[in-house]
Amino acid sequence: MKKLILLLGVLLFHSCDDGDLQIETLDFDSVAVQFCTDPIDPTLSNVFFKINGDEALILTLQANALNNGVVGTDTIPTAINLSTQTQLVYRIFSDNVDTAYFCDAIPPTEPVVTEEIVAESGQIIINSVLSEDGTMFVHTIQLSGIILVNSIGESITDLTINDFGEVMTPVPTSN
Repeated sequence: MKKLILLLGVLLFHSCDDGDLQIETLDFDSVAVQFCTDPIDPTLSNVFFKINGDEALILTLQANALNNGVVGTDTIPTAINLSTQTQLVYRIFSDNVDTAYFCDAIPPTEPVVTEEIVAESGQIIINSVLSEDGTMFVHTIQLSGIILVNSIGESITDLTINDFGEVMTPVPTSN
């Protein structure tokens, strides 16, 4: 009888559903932001990415998101809600990925994307300041309130992913 109860107990605990798995954070803080084309023209959209082995975090910023402000004045951080024009995508690949995947005219066929999750909500916060030498704007990009939900309902949430990265654009020259 004891063996039967033990067997039933093992089967009961083994078959329990833990429900939706919730992963608390994504670890991209120590990874440098990369891009294929220098974000020189603020009127164009820009794609930035961070690669961490077989994972990538891809940020597409809408045109005019990198606000250069006015030389000689303090800038107010820009907060942009995620939308169809500004997106954050988390991808998991079948193997480690490199910049060639994002930057080659014809992307490599390997590694393949095994999962792609588009952020459902959140904000991109950009703080733009003039560099010490006055020739560049330094744009510090942060993510806030990001919520990603995969195809089976598992949540990946992180209220703040600090320091997505810094991007520099030249100070426009006056004619």
